[in-house]
This record gives sequence, structure tokens and C-alpha cells, in this order.
Amino acid sequence: MSKFRYVDLFSGIGGFRIALDALGGQSHGYSEIDRYALQTYKINFNDPDHHDLGDVTKISKLGQLDVLVGGVPCQSWSVAGKRRGFEDPRGKLWFDTINMVRLSNPKVFVFENVKGLADPRNIENLELIKESFEELGYIVFHKILNTYDFGCPQNRSRVFIVGFRKDMKKFAQDFKYPTSEAYNFQLADFLDDIERKNIIKKKFSSTVLFDGKVPLSRNIFQKDDEFNDFFVLCDTRNGHTTIHSWDIRKTTKREKAICEAIMRNRRKSKYGDQDGNPLSFKDIQKLVGDATKKDIDSLVDKKILRHTENGKIDLVHSKNSSGIDGIYRVYLPNSSIFSTLTATGTRDYIATEYVEGETLEEYRLNFISSILTKKKLRQVTPKEAARIQGFPKDFKIHPNHTHAHKQFGNSVSPPVVKALMKKIIATGVLR
Repeated sequence: MSKFRYVDLFSGIGGFRIALDALGGQSHGYSEIDRYALQTYKINFNDPDHHDLGDVTKISKLGQLDVLVGGVPCQSWSVAGKRRGFEDPRGKLWFDTINMVRLSNPKVFVFENVKGLADPRNIENLELIKESFEELGYIVFHKILNTYDFGCPQNRSRVFIVGFRKDMKKFAQDFKYPTSEAYNFQLADFLDDIERKNIIKKKFSSTVLFDGKVPLSRNIFQKDDEFNDFFVLCDTRNGHTTIHSWDIRKTTKREKAICEAIMRNRRKSKYGDQDGNPLSFKDIQKLVGDATKKDIDSLVDKKILRHTENGKIDLVHSKNSSGIDGIYRVYLPNSSIFSTLTATGTRDYIATEYVEGETLEEYRLNFISSILTKKKLRQVTPKEAARIQGFPKDFKIHPNHTHAHKQFGNSVSPPVVKALMKKIIATGVLR
């Protein structure tokens, strides 16, 4: 096993360190300013005091290293953030990261960031970062890797930027990013109170699931010939496992028709130039001929519709990710994937029982009656979040659940780093 010296920037709770230590790495310091993350880090890793390097913006000396790593704060590029890039102070931390490479002159560096950095709107910033490293004398690569491909049931795509010092060119030529591995797991394998149950999924034609037209927005984890393993509570979109508020609250046939008409038409340009526009009562009457103001009042009382300031009518739950009554997505235990864990938390839940159905309508009704109505759902615990992120079983979790969830949401997934570092070590650059 290769022995190599490394420093971990923006160390968080040690997601990089877990992987590097397992491969022969020897820590020579870490930099982190979040005091709660530091508490978790220090509980798990027995370092001398001088290894705590403090604020990265104030480090003036690092010494010669073999490897420099870090998960550079990513909010300024993320979908959840405001995409301010280098205008955001957190985006400017890239300049401090570049300076750390200059100070330590490592053989190799690995930096992680959200995939938004590689989006077309941010690609110039990514190229600026890479060019800055190249000017320091490095051969630089980047690729998006998904946690799911390395044994974790989570849809978590991140950019990994790898640089080899130019005098290590012969090793850089042999470098290849790790590729996806095959896994046969389900979410229940990572949960505390749900036993795995092997579900034989029935196959359907696209005509049954999508009225013959498969939506372009489906992700790589959704099959075109079987039911989704999750349900979405959303009033602004439709889908074969979408549940609307008018599905779970007592409504008449006409009230449902009114809600469906608003949902299907509110994005049309004839009603306004926003992504979703309120409709007037006259607009609704043209779409649903027998609609009455009494129907609208009833739906307002049920908190499904609302009156806007300009006298029009819109959905109460008018944003996709806002969900309904605080719930957005509910994943079944047999799902192979969970949504991306975030520092700020999500409205995503896990059903504590399995749901099956011979027909789509039966599948949906079974979910409503057995999961939603009976409240057989919950959010993941910090301990489960650790497993979903790929942390080892003996990892000590912060006792405050809010801090713990934030820490795992911010962390890099150790199995991804380990797979990547194995590829770097395989080139021989760290011998």
C-alpha cells in the first residue's frame, strides 16, 4: 500500500479523509471553519492540535505534500443556491484553493464541487479554474461522478477536478476516472426498521403509463416500462405516480376537473408570461363549462386554490418542490435510489411499508390509503443518512440531529473518493 502525505481543505466531517486513510494516506492537516463540523471531525480522528490549520483564507504555509484534496464550498454554483459563481464569497474560495496548490506544490490534487459548476451557464468559470491550475504547472481533468455508481443509494452527482503536476506527466497519461459498478441494493438495506422485500415488478407498455408519450424529463433511475418506486406530491405537474391535493382531499368530480384544468393550462402563454400563471374565473369557465363560483370557494376552503391579489385564481401549492403539506417525494423501500441529501434538508420521505398494485390506479390508491392516510412515512435519520452517504458503521455522528443532517448533506461520499483515489494510485504517481 502506498504511503502518501495529504492535507484536507474544507474538510467538513472527513469524507475525503476516510477514503484517503484507508488507502495509506497520512494526514498532515485539515482546514475547516464550521465549529460543529470540527466537533464531529475531532471525535472521529485523533490528530495533534497543530493539524488544525484553521481558516483557509489565513493559511500562509503548508509545506511539501503528495496530495491536496477538498470539497470546495459549492452553494454559489448549485441549483439550490442563486448561481452567483465568483461574485459569491464562497465562489471566491476557489482562489484560495488555487493559492493552496501554489503553496504546497502537491504531486496530485483532487477537488470536488456540485455538478452545477460544469453546467453550460458556468462552464467559463470551470475553465477559468482549470486554466489557473494549469498556469501553476498542472495537467487538469474534470468529470461528473454519481454516488449511486459506487454503492450508495443516492442520486448525487458531483464534479471531481483532478490535477497532476507536469513533472508527473507520465503518470497523468495513465489516469482514468473510475467507472460505474453494478449493484443490487434497495433503500431498505440502509434503513433501520424496514426489512428487505424482493418485489417482482410488473411490466407495462408506455401507452398504459404515459398515454403513449414518455416524458422527456424522466431521469436515469426511472424505467419506461414499470411503475416508479416513488411518489411525488405536486399540484403543478402530472405523472403516473404524481399525487395531487385534490386526490387526497375530498373533492367532487367537477372540483377535480377545475383543478386539472388549472394545472394543465397555467403555463400557457395566453394566460401570462410566467412559468405558472393564475387564471380568471372566466378563463376557468371556458375550460370547465359548468364551473361555479361556489366550486371555487369550496376549493379555497380546502386550501387547494387561492385568490391572488389581482383577483385571479391559482393553486395554493404553486411551486414544484414545495410539495403538499410539507411532503414532496415519498420513496418506497424497494427503491434503488434516494434523493440528494442536502445541508438544508428536503421534503423527501421514506414509506415504512411496501406498496404494490396490478394496475396504475390500484397502485396509486394503495399508496394513498396505506401510506399517506395512515402516515406510514418518515424522513431519514442521521444514522441512515450516514449509511446512504457511504460512511463506515463506526463513524461517530454529531448528537444534534440538525447539525448531523447538515454535515452529511454537505459531505463528499467516501466510496466515490476511494474509487477515484485508487485510480490515481494505480498510475504509480504516489510511489
